[in-house]
Amino acid sequence: MKTILINGYFLCRRLTGIERYAYEITSRLDKLCKPDEIAIIIPADAVNIPKYENIRIIRYGKTIQHVLWQMITLQWFLVTHRKYTVLEFGNTALPFAPGIVFLHDIYCEYFPEDFITLKDKVIRLYNKLQYRLIAKKAKKIATVSYFTRNQIVENYHVNADRITVIYSSWNHFRNIAADYSVLNDFSALSKPFYFSLGSLSKRKNIRWIIEYARKNADSVFAISGVSLPTTKADELDNSIPHNIILLGYLDDSKVKALMTQCKAFILPSYYEGFGLTPLEALSCGAQIIIAKAASLPEIYGNTAHYIDPFNTDVELDALLCEPVEKPDAILAKYSYDTSARMVYNLIQGFTQ
Repeated sequence: MKTILINGYFLCRRLTGIERYAYEITSRLDKLCKPDEIAIIIPADAVNIPKYENIRIIRYGKTIQHVLWQMITLQWFLVTHRKYTVLEFGNTALPFAPGIVFLHDIYCEYFPEDFITLKDKVIRLYNKLQYRLIAKKAKKIATVSYFTRNQIVENYHVNADRITVIYSSWNHFRNIAADYSVLNDFSALSKPFYFSLGSLSKRKNIRWIIEYARKNADSVFAISGVSLPTTKADELDNSIPHNIILLGYLDDSKVKALMTQCKAFILPSYYEGFGLTPLEALSCGAQIIIAKAASLPEIYGNTAHYIDPFNTDVELDALLCEPVEKPDAILAKYSYDTSARMVYNLIQGFTQ
């Protein structure tokens, strides 16, 4: 009998985006699966590993750079242990042991102009090769929106039946206690403020907030996040308006406090495979202002106020006065329990 092997490298990384999704789904799969039906492989020197009841932990190799772990350590393990089918949450497939793969988005195919430096271009090429490998070789593809599914089908001529849409969720935010001390850490937060959260990369479109802030000196914007090593939002290297506060990295408890206190949560991204942070904000009772782009209208429907991600000629305060639907139905729709059950059903065909 085959065993599903989860690539557990996400446990060695900060829980944002894909890593959060993998963590939450895996913890729920542990409650659904039978003993020895699923295993998870992690570097032997990894720390802070959850305790699983039914998922068997395999410690193997050591923590090294992610690509080396994928292409050498994990690849070798799977080639020498044929009983496993790998479940990969993170946009990568193994050339000699492809398995079930989550492809969250294919950003690198659509915005080549975002990749400027030599390092950026190499990473873009690597990701494009991974996308094609997944499309051609993966035993099954999963993704987090119909928007992304349609892009995969269009770009790689994949039969849509090979791709299962399994949404992300906000449930992890329910048990987080808000830490309001953050409001005292930054004096500017004593005034009404808009809040934005995410990696400070180009597609998150911080440029939109900067340009809007320059035109509207009375509006205050608080931005939490850190720059990624690639596709960095280079506008942050220049002087930014006085009414923008860069908060750096904040833990979830402080983020939740800001979401409960802000005038609105704003996400002007021009490309998202799902876009989780506005969902977290809705769960805190915040209004959300998001780009009318990519997957965002599919995910948020009529619960959001929409902006053009390439045009700042809008009045945000007036926009917030326009009616939107209550978020109750949206919050009920997206559930890690439902998504984990879908993943579990998906893997059943690979354990026989």
